[in-house]
Amino acid sequence: MLKISIITVVRNEVHTIRDCIESVLGQTYPVEYIIIDGGSTDGTLDIIKEYEANIARFISGPDEGIYDAMNKGIGLATGDVVGILNADDFYIDCHVLSKIVDEFRTKSVDSVFADLVYVNPENLNKIVRFYSAADFNLNKFSYGCMPPHPTFFVKRKIYEKYGGVKTDYKIAADFELLTRFMVKQRISYSYLPEVIVKMRTGGVSTRNFKSNWILNKEIVRACAANGIKTNFLKVYSKYFTKFLQLLKRP
Repeated sequence: MLKISIITVVRNEVHTIRDCIESVLGQTYPVEYIIIDGGSTDGTLDIIKEYEANIARFISGPDEGIYDAMNKGIGLATGDVVGILNADDFYIDCHVLSKIVDEFRTKSVDSVFADLVYVNPENLNKIVRFYSAADFNLNKFSYGCMPPHPTFFVKRKIYEKYGGVKTDYKIAADFELLTRFMVKQRISYSYLPEVIVKMRTGGVSTRNFKSNWILNKEIVRACAANGIKTNFLKVYSKYFTKFLQLLKRP
């Protein structure tokens, strides 16, 4: 039986963490759930402790940021496959992990990814944007596009072989990770054509102009580090694709 580990990194997300936890623990497929808390002070810890009996590993304390916390979780994982679900995201239903495991079994790949939808934080049934990976290919990285990271599951041995999340990136460490795994190291992958994650709008990478500038600067840097030819003009052209995603629906 393929063992799956899910990691959630959280700090002061009292309004969203319950949805995230319940979406993981409510899966029909057994899961090793790991929560890394950065020292929450807003009531998040009280909610986590309600579910502690069903959480495999729970650590709370200071860290060096979200990517450092992700690496802590990856280091604790014992599953054959590892997925990362952010504290303000949640799985769309209770069958997500079963479908992911089936994809790994039938395709015999190193990684699997799928689609997600951005939803209104005040109305979780209202889709704001459809982030589909249906048209993804490795060339898309040069445009700053990647599969949705919360839908990305990879065998733990890949982390062990090629390293974890780089903590010297402020925003685009997930992009660097996927370029390193998929382009530089050429791990195998399969696309599951289903929406499996709901993500609330308002993430750090889209918060303001400065965040967007840092994000795209780091994307160019990640491409250069992993043998992908690109430039700022090419990377900024991805916003046309994002505009089209506002019009699409799953």
